[in-house]
Amino acid sequence: MDSGTISGLKSTIFTGFRRSGAKLRKYSHSSRSLLPVRCAVRFRPCIDIHKGKVKQIVGSTLDDVAGSGALVTNFVSDKSSAEFANLYKQDGLAGGHVIMLGADAASRSAAVEALRAYPGGMQVGGGINLDNARSYLDEGASHVILTSFIFNDGKLDLERLKQLVHMIGKHRIILDLSCRKKNGKYCIVTDRWQKFSDMFLDEQSLVFLATYADEFLVHGVDVEGKRLGIDEELVTILGCYSPIPVTYAGGVAAMADLERIKEAGMGCVDATVGSALDIFGGDLSYREVVAWHWKQVTVSQPL
Repeated sequence: MDSGTISGLKSTIFTGFRRSGAKLRKYSHSSRSLLPVRCAVRFRPCIDIHKGKVKQIVGSTLDDVAGSGALVTNFVSDKSSAEFANLYKQDGLAGGHVIMLGADAASRSAAVEALRAYPGGMQVGGGINLDNARSYLDEGASHVILTSFIFNDGKLDLERLKQLVHMIGKHRIILDLSCRKKNGKYCIVTDRWQKFSDMFLDEQSLVFLATYADEFLVHGVDVEGKRLGIDEELVTILGCYSPIPVTYAGGVAAMADLERIKEAGMGCVDATVGSALDIFGGDLSYREVVAWHWKQVTVSQPL
């Protein structure tokens, strides 16, 4: 999709809003920690945990083969997950996510430490299933994030998803729809982003899956962790078609990229920044990003 096509897509959506009389923002945040505002793009912080340590990695290099040597690590912190959670709490940044990049006990322990440090302020993902979802909520997670669990051999397992909705409620569920390009379309990937599912990210899938979730989290896997700029086409699709709150992650390298997310997503897509932040060894000022976040919230008008 070239820039002309992206512009045309945005124009079509805007026209539809005007004709229907609908508000520009297609949804209001239903999370308890987020205030409903019009066209406010929020910065959603993250804590990625690998083998018990807070790290920033190139997500597409993750695999299930121990010692494969394929993993590319951008940063390893000497600070604990709880210290990062406390930082986000002090700065009033709600709705961030803790992701366990592995099923080891050390990573689970570090995730719980972060949740306990900021009760109700962080979401958690990585190996979430029917057996452990409630325990993470009890430890302080606002939501659990699901991806591979809802797919079975590359196909959506709707019964599993319905079971979890019945158990904890859709208002506690976030679906991770991270995707990679395949034959010119965005295909949802599972199993540490190594396996393509049979589901593509488009208007139909977003509307359908919104029935079972409170929010979406979408990593642009092709650019994630590389600090080479965002996937604008993907952000545009999310801004146009997601009927519930959605957060994009991947490729942010500078403040200008946050503005691109705001523009491409038509003010309806929140942003996560990882490897580029100075708190994770990058060049982008965390304090500047936080200031940008509060500026977006301040200038927005309540619904």
